[in-house]
Amino acid sequence: MNLRRTSFAAAALLSAGVLLAGCAASAAPESDKPTAAENPTGEITFWSSLSGMADVAAAFNASQDDITVTFEEIPNAANGGYTKLSAAIESGTGPDVAGIEYVSLPGFAASEQVVPIDDLVSEDVLGEYSEQVRELVTFGGATYGMPYDAPPQIMWYRQDVLDAAGVEVPTTWEEFEDAARAVKAANPSAYLTSFFMNEPQLAPLSWQAGSKWFSIEDEKWKVAIDDKASTKVADYWQKLIDEDLVKAQLGFSDEWTADLNSGVVNGWVGGSWSASGLKTRTEASGQAGKWIAAVPPSWGDEPTGALSGGTSFAITENSENQAAAAKFLEYLTTNPAAVEARGDVGTAYLAFPGLNEVASKVAPTDYFANDIYEVFDEASSHVVGGWSWGPDYDITNTAMRDAVTTAPTLGDALEQTQSATVDGLDQLGLDVSE
Repeated sequence: MNLRRTSFAAAALLSAGVLLAGCAASAAPESDKPTAAENPTGEITFWSSLSGMADVAAAFNASQDDITVTFEEIPNAANGGYTKLSAAIESGTGPDVAGIEYVSLPGFAASEQVVPIDDLVSEDVLGEYSEQVRELVTFGGATYGMPYDAPPQIMWYRQDVLDAAGVEVPTTWEEFEDAARAVKAANPSAYLTSFFMNEPQLAPLSWQAGSKWFSIEDEKWKVAIDDKASTKVADYWQKLIDEDLVKAQLGFSDEWTADLNSGVVNGWVGGSWSASGLKTRTEASGQAGKWIAAVPPSWGDEPTGALSGGTSFAITENSENQAAAAKFLEYLTTNPAAVEARGDVGTAYLAFPGLNEVASKVAPTDYFANDIYEVFDEASSHVVGGWSWGPDYDITNTAMRDAVTTAPTLGDALEQTQSATVDGLDQLGLDVSE
């Protein structure tokens, strides 16, 4: 994350999403703020790593004659996309509009590389988002991006494997363990699911269990990655790994794909976006109609959920035509035509109300044995509010990836990640408490 011009010495308690006070304090004076124009014109550039966005830009260009969008596909975050974006913005060559995941948006906002959009996009539009989703892009009382999707955490299962093991879809984590034992008993070489060692899943799993890794107390960042709820989650999955009930492996690897196709691995702790990946990886082995989506098991009597990823679209500080950028931003995130233009490249669960009816019709849903968007709706309704990603989640994510593969247990990995995060935020000049 680029830290120029950002004061990390002060922090403030914000209403929902939390960020450095310096981010809000550095907003432009009222007289200098750009405002929306009724009929903006001109050319803008658009960068995103999401598939299908070239078609969305083309559809927007075809829908009107006033604004021309030039699209460039960039790598995703894991392959250096944000490094490229940040460097381009810093050099003054960044795009007008960029796709930035929720976990990374606070850093771009804190470094002033993206701008508030409250005076560019009508509150009538922004107010349509749920409070929970709006929190993910709001820092210091200002909105720094338009939410695109809000993907709930989803469990994916091979229904035929559950049937062969004589178990129902688990509704609690206790039942999930029982189901894992039943699958192993029915086929000693099979697993109910994997635990990804290179794509730590502990954050959404901890969120679902009621943890809040980042908050602000007494104007200090409180870091609680190894809290009681998260430790419970880590110990649970460590037990499943130790007893060979789930397979610890590299997610999205050739081995994992082979295991899905051969019936060694028969579930995925993923998100709503996982559907297209499952289809792509397993359709050659004749698994159409065998997979189902399910809401995650709960820790208690009431169902709870979390988000798994998600992207916003923001206007960068380099934009010299912010009004036109905002016009495209609104089309991109709220217009059904944009969903139709993107087509069947994925199974996004969109954040703006009403769009998922369109998404469910264009997404590749017929591969599955149940109505996956109906499950997405239910899982989304159970998402626990109040989660924040912290001021620089890259520190936490890097530490977590290292710790999960090197620590003796997942519980130890949480402790190491806690320590590394606190040290990292201290080095940024933040006041931190534990």
